[in-house]
Amino acid sequence: MLKLGDKPLAYDRAFTDPKTGIQYPANWLRMASLSEKQAIGIVEVADPPRYDQRFYWGVGNPKQLDDSTDENGVVTTGLKSLWSKKQDEIAASLLAPSDWRVIKAKETGSNVPSAWKTYRAAVRTACNARQAEVAAVTTVEDLIELFFGGAFITRKKTDGEGKELVEPDTIQQQKKDESGSPVVDAEGKPVMEDVANPAAGEPIMETVTNPGLATAWPDLVSE
Repeated sequence: MLKLGDKPLAYDRAFTDPKTGIQYPANWLRMASLSEKQAIGIVEVADPPRYDQRFYWGVGNPKQLDDSTDENGVVTTGLKSLWSKKQDEIAASLLAPSDWRVIKAKETGSNVPSAWKTYRAAVRTACNARQAEVAAVTTVEDLIELFFGGAFITRKKTDGEGKELVEPDTIQQQKKDESGSPVVDAEGKPVMEDVANPAAGEPIMETVTNPGLATAWPDLVSE
Protein backbone atom coordinates (compact mmCIF):
# COMPACT_ATOMS: atom_id res chain seq x y z
CA MET A 1 0.00 0.00 0.00
CA LEU A 2 1.25 3.49 -0.85
CA LYS A 3 0.96 6.37 1.59
CA LEU A 4 1.64 10.07 1.38
CA GLY A 5 1.97 11.29 4.94
CA ASP A 6 -0.92 9.66 6.78
CA LYS A 7 -3.05 9.39 3.64
CA PRO A 8 -3.36 6.02 1.85
CA LEU A 9 -3.18 6.30 -1.93
CA ALA A 10 -5.02 4.18 -4.46
CA TYR A 11 -3.95 3.49 -8.02
CA ASP A 12 -6.06 5.12 -10.74
CA ARG A 13 -7.37 7.78 -8.38
CA ALA A 14 -6.31 11.43 -8.38
CA PHE A 15 -4.82 12.82 -5.17
CA THR A 16 -3.53 16.04 -3.68
CA ASP A 17 -0.28 16.49 -1.80
CA PRO A 18 -1.41 17.74 1.65
CA LYS A 19 1.82 19.75 2.11
CA THR A 20 2.11 21.49 -1.24
CA GLY A 21 -1.47 21.39 -2.47
CA ILE A 22 -0.27 20.04 -5.82
CA GLN A 23 -2.87 17.86 -7.52
CA TYR A 24 -1.86 14.67 -9.31
CA PRO A 25 -3.97 12.94 -11.98
CA ALA A 26 -5.42 9.45 -11.61
CA ASN A 27 -2.71 7.82 -13.75
CA TRP A 28 0.23 9.47 -12.00
CA LEU A 29 1.00 6.59 -9.61
CA ARG A 30 1.22 4.14 -12.51
CA MET A 31 3.31 6.41 -14.70
CA ALA A 32 5.71 7.77 -12.08
CA SER A 33 9.03 6.08 -11.32
CA LEU A 34 10.00 4.95 -7.83
CA SER A 35 12.34 7.91 -7.45
CA GLU A 36 9.58 10.35 -8.47
CA LYS A 37 7.25 8.88 -5.89
CA GLN A 38 9.90 9.02 -3.20
CA ALA A 39 10.73 12.61 -4.14
CA ILE A 40 7.30 13.83 -3.01
CA GLY A 41 7.33 11.63 0.10
CA ILE A 42 5.35 8.60 -1.04
CA VAL A 43 6.30 5.44 0.84
CA GLU A 44 5.19 1.84 0.49
CA VAL A 45 3.91 0.19 3.64
CA ALA A 46 2.47 -3.23 4.37
CA ASP A 47 -1.25 -3.61 3.81
CA PRO A 48 -3.23 -3.74 7.05
CA PRO A 49 -4.22 -7.26 8.11
CA ARG A 50 -7.48 -8.36 6.55
CA TYR A 51 -10.38 -10.01 8.33
CA ASP A 52 -13.84 -11.21 7.36
CA GLN A 53 -16.23 -8.58 8.69
CA ARG A 54 -19.06 -11.07 8.66
CA PHE A 55 -17.37 -13.02 11.44
CA TYR A 56 -14.88 -10.66 13.12
CA TRP A 57 -14.95 -7.20 14.67
CA GLY A 58 -11.25 -6.89 13.91
CA VAL A 59 -8.11 -8.96 13.48
CA GLY A 60 -8.21 -11.74 16.09
CA ASN A 61 -11.47 -10.38 17.53
CA PRO A 62 -14.29 -12.78 16.59
CA LYS A 63 -17.94 -11.91 17.00
CA GLN A 64 -19.93 -13.86 19.56
CA LEU A 65 -21.41 -17.18 18.52
CA ASP A 66 -24.43 -17.31 20.82
CA ASP A 67 -27.16 -14.82 21.62
CA SER A 68 -26.73 -12.90 24.84
CA THR A 69 -28.88 -10.64 26.99
CA ASP A 70 -27.38 -7.86 29.08
CA GLU A 71 -28.58 -6.61 32.45
CA ASN A 72 -31.00 -4.22 30.74
CA GLY A 73 -32.63 -6.97 28.74
CA VAL A 74 -31.01 -5.95 25.46
CA VAL A 75 -30.45 -9.01 23.28
CA THR A 76 -27.38 -9.25 21.08
CA THR A 77 -27.86 -11.73 18.27
CA GLY A 78 -25.01 -14.17 17.86
CA LEU A 79 -23.52 -15.60 14.68
CA LYS A 80 -25.30 -18.91 15.14
CA SER A 81 -28.72 -17.26 15.05
CA LEU A 82 -27.76 -15.12 12.06
CA TRP A 83 -26.46 -18.03 10.00
CA SER A 84 -29.33 -20.27 11.04
CA LYS A 85 -31.74 -17.63 9.77
CA LYS A 86 -29.79 -17.43 6.51
CA GLN A 87 -30.53 -21.13 5.95
CA ASP A 88 -34.26 -20.39 6.21
CA GLU A 89 -33.84 -17.61 3.67
CA ILE A 90 -31.92 -19.85 1.28
CA ALA A 91 -34.50 -22.62 1.65
CA ALA A 92 -37.30 -20.15 0.93
CA SER A 93 -35.52 -18.97 -2.21
CA LEU A 94 -35.10 -22.57 -3.38
CA LEU A 95 -38.76 -23.41 -2.76
CA ALA A 96 -40.27 -20.21 -4.16
CA PRO A 97 -39.87 -21.09 -7.89
CA SER A 98 -42.00 -24.23 -7.41
CA ASP A 99 -44.59 -22.76 -5.02
CA TRP A 100 -46.96 -22.25 -7.94
CA ARG A 101 -47.04 -26.02 -8.45
CA VAL A 102 -48.36 -26.51 -4.92
CA ILE A 103 -50.91 -23.71 -5.32
CA LYS A 104 -52.08 -25.08 -8.65
CA ALA A 105 -52.48 -28.57 -7.20
CA LYS A 106 -54.62 -27.25 -4.33
CA GLU A 107 -56.78 -25.03 -6.53
CA THR A 108 -57.37 -27.63 -9.24
CA GLY A 109 -57.40 -30.77 -7.14
CA SER A 110 -54.46 -32.17 -9.07
CA ASN A 111 -51.21 -33.59 -7.76
CA VAL A 112 -47.76 -32.06 -7.46
CA PRO A 113 -45.36 -34.15 -9.57
CA SER A 114 -43.54 -36.63 -7.32
CA ALA A 115 -40.10 -35.34 -8.37
CA TRP A 116 -41.01 -31.88 -7.11
CA LYS A 117 -42.48 -33.25 -3.90
CA THR A 118 -39.23 -35.10 -3.29
CA TYR A 119 -37.15 -32.01 -4.09
CA ARG A 120 -39.12 -29.71 -1.82
CA ALA A 121 -38.92 -32.21 1.03
CA ALA A 122 -35.17 -32.54 0.46
CA VAL A 123 -34.77 -28.76 0.67
CA ARG A 124 -36.48 -28.70 4.06
CA THR A 125 -34.44 -31.67 5.27
CA ALA A 126 -31.19 -30.03 4.17
CA CYS A 127 -32.21 -26.78 5.85
CA ASN A 128 -32.88 -28.55 9.14
CA ALA A 129 -29.57 -30.41 8.90
CA ARG A 130 -27.62 -27.24 8.17
CA GLN A 131 -29.24 -25.45 11.10
CA ALA A 132 -28.34 -28.34 13.38
CA GLU A 133 -24.76 -28.14 12.12
CA VAL A 134 -24.70 -24.41 12.84
CA ALA A 135 -25.96 -25.06 16.36
CA ALA A 136 -23.22 -27.64 16.93
CA VAL A 137 -20.20 -25.44 16.13
CA THR A 138 -18.13 -24.25 19.07
CA THR A 139 -15.80 -21.76 17.39
CA VAL A 140 -16.09 -19.03 14.79
CA GLU A 141 -13.46 -20.85 12.74
CA ASP A 142 -15.67 -23.95 12.64
CA LEU A 143 -18.62 -21.83 11.49
CA ILE A 144 -16.57 -20.34 8.67
CA GLU A 145 -15.36 -23.80 7.65
CA LEU A 146 -18.95 -25.04 7.63
CA PHE A 147 -19.94 -22.73 4.78
CA PHE A 148 -16.69 -21.66 3.14
CA GLY A 149 -14.24 -24.52 3.66
CA GLY A 150 -12.61 -26.32 0.77
CA ALA A 151 -14.12 -29.49 -0.66
CA PHE A 152 -11.07 -31.52 0.45
CA ILE A 153 -8.61 -31.33 3.32
CA THR A 154 -5.23 -32.94 3.96
CA ARG A 155 -4.89 -34.49 7.39
CA LYS A 156 -2.84 -37.03 9.33
CA LYS A 157 -3.97 -40.58 8.60
CA THR A 158 -5.12 -42.70 11.55
CA ASP A 159 -5.82 -46.37 12.13
CA GLY A 160 -9.12 -47.89 13.25
CA GLU A 161 -8.45 -46.85 16.84
CA GLY A 162 -7.69 -43.25 15.97
CA LYS A 163 -3.93 -43.57 16.40
CA GLU A 164 -1.85 -41.47 14.02
CA LEU A 165 0.11 -43.48 11.47
CA VAL A 166 3.74 -42.69 10.69
CA GLU A 167 6.11 -43.66 7.91
CA PRO A 168 7.89 -47.02 8.54
CA ASP A 169 11.61 -47.27 9.18
CA THR A 170 12.19 -49.14 5.91
CA ILE A 171 10.60 -49.21 2.48
CA GLN A 172 10.95 -51.56 -0.45
CA GLN A 173 12.53 -50.59 -3.72
CA GLN A 174 13.90 -52.47 -6.68
CA LYS A 175 17.41 -53.76 -6.13
CA LYS A 176 20.18 -52.49 -8.40
CA ASP A 177 23.42 -54.15 -9.44
CA GLU A 178 26.89 -52.60 -9.22
CA SER A 179 26.35 -50.72 -12.46
CA GLY A 180 23.12 -49.21 -11.19
CA SER A 181 20.83 -51.28 -13.41
CA PRO A 182 17.58 -52.68 -11.93
CA VAL A 183 17.82 -56.36 -10.95
CA VAL A 184 15.16 -58.83 -12.11
CA ASP A 185 14.72 -62.54 -11.41
CA ALA A 186 14.66 -65.39 -13.89
CA GLU A 187 11.03 -64.58 -14.73
CA GLY A 188 11.79 -60.94 -15.35
CA LYS A 189 10.11 -59.75 -12.18
CA PRO A 190 11.77 -56.95 -10.14
CA VAL A 191 13.93 -58.08 -7.22
CA MET A 192 12.96 -55.96 -4.25
CA GLU A 193 14.94 -55.08 -1.12
CA ASP A 194 14.35 -53.20 2.11
CA VAL A 195 16.11 -49.85 2.40
CA ALA A 196 16.08 -47.08 4.99
CA ASN A 197 13.05 -44.80 4.64
CA PRO A 198 14.19 -41.14 4.51
CA ALA A 199 10.76 -40.11 5.83
CA ALA A 200 10.76 -42.59 8.73
CA GLY A 201 8.68 -41.42 11.69
CA GLU A 202 6.93 -38.63 9.81
CA PRO A 203 3.11 -38.56 9.80
CA ILE A 204 1.36 -40.27 6.91
CA MET A 205 -0.94 -37.73 5.29
CA GLU A 206 -4.16 -38.31 3.37
CA THR A 207 -6.53 -36.13 1.36
CA VAL A 208 -10.19 -36.66 2.20
CA THR A 209 -13.55 -35.01 1.66
CA ASN A 210 -13.88 -32.17 4.15
CA PRO A 211 -16.00 -33.48 7.05
CA GLY A 212 -16.52 -29.96 8.36
CA LEU A 213 -18.74 -28.77 5.50
CA ALA A 214 -22.45 -28.17 5.80
CA THR A 215 -24.95 -30.57 4.28
CA ALA A 216 -25.34 -29.79 0.59
CA TRP A 217 -28.57 -28.41 -0.81
CA PRO A 218 -30.35 -30.82 -3.19
CA ASP A 219 -30.00 -30.48 -6.94
CA LEU A 220 -32.86 -28.74 -8.69
CA VAL A 221 -35.32 -30.96 -10.51
CA SER A 222 -34.65 -31.06 -14.24
CA GLU A 223 -37.72 -30.26 -16.30
